[in-house]
Amino acid sequence: MESEAQKRAKKKWSDNNKEKTRIYRYRSYARKFVRDLATDDDLRELQKMITERLGE
Repeated sequence: MESEAQKRAKKKWSDNNKEKTRIYRYRSYARKFVRDLATDDDLRELQKMITERLGE
């Protein structure tokens, strides 16, 4: 069980780190998509995008 102080601290951190929170959320979505939802075509498209982004 989370105490009221822990809840306040968690909210304060989240409010002060909106960009980090957004990045963590999108990273989680991307991993879930790749692991559980993506088709072979989706994975090939993502692989191409990643390769281009890395400049390989």
